[in-house]
Amino acid sequence: MTKTTRRTSALLVGLLLGTASCAVLQQAAALTRVAFALEGIRAGRLAGIDISRITNSRDLTPTDAARFAASIARGSLPLEFTVPVSAHNPAGNGVAASMVRFGWTLDLDGREALRGSLDSMITIPAGETVEIPLSMRVDLVDLVGGSAESLARLALATAGANADPTMVRLRATPVIETPIGPLSYPEPITIVARSIGNRSP
Repeated sequence: MTKTTRRTSALLVGLLLGTASCAVLQQAAALTRVAFALEGIRAGRLAGIDISRITNSRDLTPTDAARFAASIARGSLPLEFTVPVSAHNPAGNGVAASMVRFGWTLDLDGREALRGSLDSMITIPAGETVEIPLSMRVDLVDLVGGSAESLARLALATAGANADPTMVRLRATPVIETPIGPLSYPEPITIVARSIGNRSP
């Protein structure tokens, strides 16, 4: 390889790296301006019971109550639900914001309930909003302990039903892929901190 060829190759590599670095900076800048918000919590299943139809304890059928009691007797009360998070990329960004990983931690009633990571490509075009559905499962017995009644109230509130308000906070660490490896937020960002559920009249 001649000196001229080597210089040309070095120049091309430099231009490519410069372009890649510019693209990374644009992606990183776009991601910092994305507005995340909790879109509620979609009711799932409590101890195998579909709680989307339940607004208070009076809606439990005898079969539901028996299943609930049996689960408590076994020392387990699994709650499965979905937390949909909306991500809005302002039109002013001018570029799409893309993530390859979305690590999250969910706090319920001031205590860490569970954590996980959505490891898939998420692209948010400029000026658009994309929903990020996070599927979660937690054993409420391990989470809070206490009486069956207090567990039921927490479960119903978590599902968005008519129950005592429960504080929900979601912390997340978005990650983008770059030519030099994954680039994440330096520390988790708090997406939401608000109460869900309504106190019964």
